[in-house]
Amino acid sequence: MTGTEVLTGRIADQNGPWLSDRLLKLGVDVAHITICGDRPADLTAQLRFLTEQGVDLVVTSGGLGPTADDLTVSTVAEFCNRELLLDPGLEEHIAGIIRSFRPDAPDLDAGPTRIGIRKQAHVPIGATALPPTGTAPGVVVPAVPGDRPVPTIVILPGPPGELQAMWPSAVTSPAVADVLSRADDLQQETVRAYGLHEAQLAETLRRAETEIADLDRLEITTCLRHGELDMVTRFASGDAHIYRRLLGVLIEHHERQIFSLDGATIDDRLIDALDGRSIGTAESCTGGLVAARLTDRPGSSAYVMGGVVSYSNDAKSDLIDVPAEMIVAHGAVSEQVAAAMAEGARHRLKVDVAVSTTGIAGPGGGTEAKPVGTVCFGVAIEGRPTYTVTRRFPGDRERIRTLSTTAALHLVVAQLDQG
Repeated sequence: MTGTEVLTGRIADQNGPWLSDRLLKLGVDVAHITICGDRPADLTAQLRFLTEQGVDLVVTSGGLGPTADDLTVSTVAEFCNRELLLDPGLEEHIAGIIRSFRPDAPDLDAGPTRIGIRKQAHVPIGATALPPTGTAPGVVVPAVPGDRPVPTIVILPGPPGELQAMWPSAVTSPAVADVLSRADDLQQETVRAYGLHEAQLAETLRRAETEIADLDRLEITTCLRHGELDMVTRFASGDAHIYRRLLGVLIEHHERQIFSLDGATIDDRLIDALDGRSIGTAESCTGGLVAARLTDRPGSSAYVMGGVVSYSNDAKSDLIDVPAEMIVAHGAVSEQVAAAMAEGARHRLKVDVAVSTTGIAGPGGGTEAKPVGTVCFGVAIEGRPTYTVTRRFPGDRERIRTLSTTAALHLVVAQLDQG
């Protein structure tokens, strides 16, 4: 990935993970994701490194624009020892796109705009131009065998929308199709668990090594994120029987903590568990993060009716009917108040299910009895007693709020699964 703005962190790299996922589904084992600045020397160094690693395919993103610092195509051409030639048809195609965007634009036959168009229309000899999905075309440069071999290089635009729209054209180009025809038949499976520590999973995997022959044929990685533990396993299709045995060991030891064997997220599980019921939220310490998580996916308006951020005690009483005397007697951070918040939200929002959070996210406000990280939850479901629980989370304010949000979703699913 190229771009000083990505390298410095001003913009997060969205293209690397997206491309890695798509390549894996095509059977390509992605060995490296690198980020470098817009300087030609830096890009050349990355190309040299990847070539020395013996990779068959390099995919770049960024640096295809009309300005002077967009140098990916010329740098790749020089690295591959290919001359750049103007493609007149491509030049007019790009000009037509710009005219369609700006019908009132001045004459494009001359001036800086035409210079930029012409710059984008230069293609290395022997390479294939990919039709623009914005204004910049992509390029596929075929591999060069011999004493100084060069892998096939795909040059894609930086904006994620343009890159993703161009990807189908890239993978069907002859040079890339040839690489993909030699790809392995790889599979990737994800197991997700909640309440399982990495050390516990590591111990189980050590046991599995003694019970399962050829377990080392599976590539297993684990990641703890937002309080959930993901185990991602990659393997050749012929080794699927080894993976199935591993699943058996995992279920034997951690069935209670595992909530997904097929990569489904807790958000997916929650939709299934709702089974047509509606949900709302009442939040204090999470400040709307639970509602944001619930409404993150398209179509959530079918089951999310709304949420109340009742941060102050007055808001708890005025908006969701928590008795003021209850807050005085038990404190805002209490299971009694969490229950009243959930019940009040369920009635006020007219929903089947409501979840509440009230806690101390810090850095101040904690006491010996209720230290920073104490969070009380309530889950109110129509026709059932309201469920409450108190958890204590480690970390700073951001981490406590994030872990509380994840916990809220898991608590709702667990209560709905109880029928």
